[in-house]
Amino acid sequence: MLAYRAALAFVFLWFFLGGIAHFAFTEAEMRIVPTWVPWPRAVVWITGVLELLGAAGLLVRRQRARAAWCLFALTIAVTPANVHMLLNAHEFPSVPYALLVARLPLQVALLALIAWVARRSVGSRDPATGALARRPG
Repeated sequence: MLAYRAALAFVFLWFFLGGIAHFAFTEAEMRIVPTWVPWPRAVVWITGVLELLGAAGLLVRRQRARAAWCLFALTIAVTPANVHMLLNAHEFPSVPYALLVARLPLQVALLALIAWVARRSVGSRDPATGALARRPG
């Protein structure tokens, strides 16, 4: 139960603080958006809103699993930004290259944590199987 609560808190804080960053540091966030994505400011704001909504959804027990699966999908959707940064590391000289490389496996770990939170949430259903998850603890 403690591990579940710690994971839930981590995922909440990750997306809550990340969502705020989309508005507090819009210009910096826009630089991360791949050049082939149109309207980078709108994309940054929309993904910021989605991160905040997902974080808020984690606080509502009946919505927790749905919010976690939505944050899982959002995390996959923003992966091109991490790849863009890695492939264009010269555009981000203040970010150590090792950190850019580490972001991809760390993102896989974040996805695993989000999925675990979703599956462990009371009344959650696995989107692949539809099976009801076990109660936390």
